[in-house]
Amino acid sequence: MKKVIGILQIIIMMTVTFLASAAEKITVFAASSLTDSIQNIAAIYKVEHEDTDIVFSFASSSVLAKQIEQGAPADIFMSADQKWMTYLIEHNVAKDKQDLLKNTLVLIAPKQSKLNHIVINTQTDWEAILPKGEKIAIGDPDHVPAGLYAKESLTNLGILNKLSPQFAPASNVRDALMLVERNEATLGIVYSTDAKVSDKVKIIGTFPMDTFKPIEYPITLLNPKANDFYQYLNSPQAKAIFKQYGFIIK
Repeated sequence: MKKVIGILQIIIMMTVTFLASAAEKITVFAASSLTDSIQNIAAIYKVEHEDTDIVFSFASSSVLAKQIEQGAPADIFMSADQKWMTYLIEHNVAKDKQDLLKNTLVLIAPKQSKLNHIVINTQTDWEAILPKGEKIAIGDPDHVPAGLYAKESLTNLGILNKLSPQFAPASNVRDALMLVERNEATLGIVYSTDAKVSDKVKIIGTFPMDTFKPIEYPITLLNPKANDFYQYLNSPQAKAIFKQYGFIIK
């Protein structure tokens, strides 16, 4: 009897191991600003797709695009700007793309800051809200999409050269947010969706939409096996969640 039970246990263990190994693994490379929303969507998707294992890699779109170009095993890529998606298409890594979401650019400060309701235009008194010696967190303006948008806006507002010595550049937009959360920067420039997921910062201003290119999130399918989840990201259910996090639906 004990021998039979032992054999049954072995069979059960082998079956569990087989099922676990048979689970479909989907790897999604996504811009840092999508972290909360897309993980939420994946959790809901997995309720009805228990045999699918969705793994994420979050970083700056530029970093992810370079990794994909070098052979990283991404099945889906979602960028925070058109530049790096176009880069992959031009290098024959991605075939096409779909524009899914839009975002806005905001100025943030720590929750306890005395600053409130700053009107951002060519007349904004930046010396008053960011005294000398204090820092403004920003995605690295040389390659991070959030930083590139911020750089473009500040240039068109005529304040870039004056503010750039006070930049605290970050490797991605979430790191820029973190600098403000930790009071390591007096101000920060991030997407509105990032500001809204933090209870340690507040939005004190919105950058004029006509001072930078539209913040668009294109998505591409790199491996047909991930097509079902790719299509789900464009479903009404997924779009409703993106909207809850503050994204603008295309």
